[in-house]
This record gives sequence, C-alpha cells and structure tokens, in this order.
Amino acid sequence: MNEVYDFIKACGTYYLATVENDQPRVRPFGTINMFEGKLYIQTGKSKDVSKQIQKNPKVELSCFDGSKGTWLRLAGTLVRDDRKEAKADMLAHYPELQRMYSADDDNTEVLYFTNARATFSSFTSAPRTVTF
Repeated sequence: MNEVYDFIKACGTYYLATVENDQPRVRPFGTINMFEGKLYIQTGKSKDVSKQIQKNPKVELSCFDGSKGTWLRLAGTLVRDDRKEAKADMLAHYPELQRMYSADDDNTEVLYFTNARATFSSFTSAPRTVTF
C-alpha cells in the first residue's frame, strides 16, 4: 500500500472515476493520505462526487508518471470515515484546503479504500498488481 501511496503522491494529480446512473464521471483529484494504515482521499459531502460514491462506492482512479513512463490504476470500494481525527490528519497534510474545509464542519469528507487492487503498467514491462 505504501508503494501505491508514494506513486499517487508523486504524480500529484489523479483522476477518479465514479458512476452516476449509467454514466461514468471522471474528475481530477489531488488529495491522498495514509492514516492508521489506510489509504484516504478527501472531498466535500455537498459535491456530486460524494453523492455518487455514497450511491455506488466502487471507484477507480488513474494517474501517470511521465518521467517513468508508468501509470497506475487503483480500483476499490470507498468507505466514509466521519471521525474528526481522520479529517484533521488529511487537512494537516493539505493546509491549503483549510480555507474551504474544517475537521469540524458537516461538509468535509474523507474516505478510505477497501478491497483495493492497484495495477502498475508501462509500455516496457508486464503489469504488476498489488492488493490491499
């Protein structure tokens, strides 16, 4: 899991895919965090992405490291963690978000991956899979 976190963090931006009814939805994200041995993302409960995840928590993210010519696809199920500690830890790692979010507000949402399958791919080697 640490390798997955390090790869996503180094990429900076990843693209998260959700489903709305029968339509896929993809958008850029930049928050990734390790907390209590789990891989977390962050969003706002008022956003469509949050509503889509609550309706269907199966998601996939993808990111590309151009310097290595390697990309990652991470599929899994997201679980909401409403604990203040989990929110505060995420915001401590992304202080720029503290202008919009607070660990005490009713909008900040952090979610962690379960049943995750990460596949590292490149044009020069066979895909390699990590599960957690």
